[in-house]
Amino acid sequence: MASGAERVIPEIKLIDDDGEPLETPWHLVSIAILLDCVTYYLQPRTDYFVGGNMFLYYSLTQARKRDLRGPDFFFVDHFDGTRPRRWWAVWEEDGRYPDVILELLSESTAKIDLTVKKDLYEQTFHTHEYFCCDPDTLQLKGWRLGKQGRYQAIHPDENGRLACEKLGLWIGMSTGSFLHAHGTFPRFYDAHGRLVPTHAEAEKQRADHFEAEVARLKSRSSSKRRTNGRGGQSGQVKWSTNRHTTAGRSR
Repeated sequence: MASGAERVIPEIKLIDDDGEPLETPWHLVSIAILLDCVTYYLQPRTDYFVGGNMFLYYSLTQARKRDLRGPDFFFVDHFDGTRPRRWWAVWEEDGRYPDVILELLSESTAKIDLTVKKDLYEQTFHTHEYFCCDPDTLQLKGWRLGKQGRYQAIHPDENGRLACEKLGLWIGMSTGSFLHAHGTFPRFYDAHGRLVPTHAEAEKQRADHFEAEVARLKSRSSSKRRTNGRGGQSGQVKWSTNRHTTAGRSR
């Protein structure tokens, strides 16, 4: 029998899809890149969870009203990341909220992302860092909780990148191709300013490095053979000359 101190959570049917597609292919690719880069950078760690375009339930009232909130990207540190999830329900996750959230703005969501969601993430979630990326201007904005528990603007560095303390990375923009799409997408950079690669990019870098090393060794081996060949011919001429001189003296 449950004690009076125990909280009984009524059964509520949670959904993981509302049938609404992402605004544009750019949004889809951006989410995929962010997720891929974080999982590559943090491997082999499993004590974190990273989600994208996933519904986040934070109260029973919100769940009942279907007041859906689905951050485009969020990160929860020091938490079991091995269990697959269809959604993130705070009461199922020991009361944990995201440590980092990033929203990809669009014409239909920009106002809410910069006002309603910003207030929610600050005052209810107490999410340490919140970022927004505008696909039209390719500008980034970010906020971090200050000492008073209120968001303070994160100022960009000389490259226009914003520091993400919880991930130990920087967020900036980069132009390239991913998933057969070419464009400028939000990307992570390490403390040395190097682009954090996706798994596929890292594999290509390893393959390119291997091919370059093989080519270098082949070139070095070929150069040695040419040098040895020239040295051998020179030795033969010298020996022939010495033999001729010796024979002359014996006569």
